[in-house]
This record gives sequence, C-alpha cells and structure tokens, in this order.
Amino acid sequence: MSGGRAVTNAIAATPGARPLVRGDVLVRVEGVSKVYDGGVEALREVDIDFPRGQLTTLLGPSGCGKTTLLKIIAGLIAPTGGEILIDGRPVRGPGAERAFVFQDFALMPWATVLRNVAFGLELRGVPKGEREEIARRCIAEVRLAGFEDSYPHQLSGGMRQRVGLARALAVDADILLMDEPFASVDEQTRRKFQEDLLALLEIEKKTVLFVTHSIEEAVYVSDQIVLLSERPGRVSRIVRPELDRSGDFERIRRERGYLDCVEEIWNVLKRYLEN
Repeated sequence: MSGGRAVTNAIAATPGARPLVRGDVLVRVEGVSKVYDGGVEALREVDIDFPRGQLTTLLGPSGCGKTTLLKIIAGLIAPTGGEILIDGRPVRGPGAERAFVFQDFALMPWATVLRNVAFGLELRGVPKGEREEIARRCIAEVRLAGFEDSYPHQLSGGMRQRVGLARALAVDADILLMDEPFASVDEQTRRKFQEDLLALLEIEKKTVLFVTHSIEEAVYVSDQIVLLSERPGRVSRIVRPELDRSGDFERIRRERGYLDCVEEIWNVLKRYLEN
C-alpha cells in the first residue's frame, strides 16, 4: 500500500485521552524514502503527521525501517527522497528541539549520573550551577533521586534507562525520539516504565516519537500508532486507540478497547508473517 493517512479508531471525546487538534502538526514526514549503499530500500514514500504534544508509535515487522525513519527525523541520517518538516521548517541535521533516547542507554561510563544527565547542557555552555540544578530536577522526575553520585556500572539496566530519559528531559527538547527504550529490561520493569512514561507526559507535555516491536506496549502508551509494511517500509494504517487514560493507568490493560485494538493491529501485522 502506498504511503497514506488512512485512520481507524478516531477518537472524539474519549475521557482522559489527549485530543487530536486538527492542523496542529509539529513533525511532518513528506514522501520520505531511504535507499542504503548496496541498494537496500528501507523506506518508500512515507507520509506521516505527528501531532504536537502526543505520543506516536512506529510499529511494524522487523526490518521495516522504523529506526531508520526515527534517525532521519532526528537528523542523524539523510533521506534519499522527500523531507522532514518541524513546525514547517525542513530538517537539515540534528537540532536543539529534538532529543534522542537510545535503546543501549549511550551513557558515559566514567561519569556520574549527575554528569551524564547534565552533559547535553554542558555542551550548550550552560553554567555548571544552573545545569546541575536542572539535572537534579530531571533525576528526581524519573525517580532516581539519591543516585546522583552513582556511576552507570553501579545501576541496574532499568535505572540506566532512566538516566538516559532524564538526560533527554534536561535539554528541554520539544520532541523526544525513543528507539525501543524499554526493550532491554525485564517485563515487570517494562510495565512500570510504561506507566511512568504516561505520568511523565502529563507533566512535561512533550511530543514523543516512539519505536517498539511490542503491539501491547504501542497500544498502551500511544495516542497514535503508525503501522508500517514490510521492507520497504510504507504506511499501511494509522490507528488511534480509544482508551480512557484518566485515573489508574494499570486499568487500561483490562479495558475492552485496549484488547480490541491489540487484536486489530495483530490481524494487520500477522499478514506479513504469513507471506
């Protein structure tokens, strides 16, 4: 299917849901294609709108170009065709309005938690006292207060991932790009991270571009889910889960809307496994 904007499960006034404001698009992907050296076509004419202040997940079979697209939006690699617009301005490289949360944490092993979280601010020339104050606040927001002087090797995988998230929050970027951020932790920690992310977004009001292989995770955390086809990745469907996000986040997993949405997406993606 060619890149389009077919939408299912459009939400109107679902209690607790972050509403879609028509026309309020922060990131726009227009006709983006990517062919790597050697002729591997990762993406073909992808069109996606990412609404401001919402979490959009890229989901699809392995090798469909999810991480490639995220890196193109981040400005880390260039598309072969098409362009990325942020607030109407074309992306030519990395920018201060975007922060990347890596799957492998990408922490400096010789630096404390405080130094790791403040590092982006240090690169921007923020005075030491100011950047450490900001870093301490972000460390507290991800529930790591008391570990400021610890080193990455002294932390669990889940705690190191929290440090990576705090570092992204510290630079106060409008857009968080998260590449399978919870893939390397156990299932219990992963569920807690998902709840913490939803709670954090109620405070921070960031626009999040999220990559995962998990259908359940995508439905749980997302305002919008973009399903990509097998390589070359193209938009096959856009789903907006009908979920009540008010109150107890854990309750979401038991809701009929959550279960139906997981099944709907599975029925789309399993076709690629059967071909």
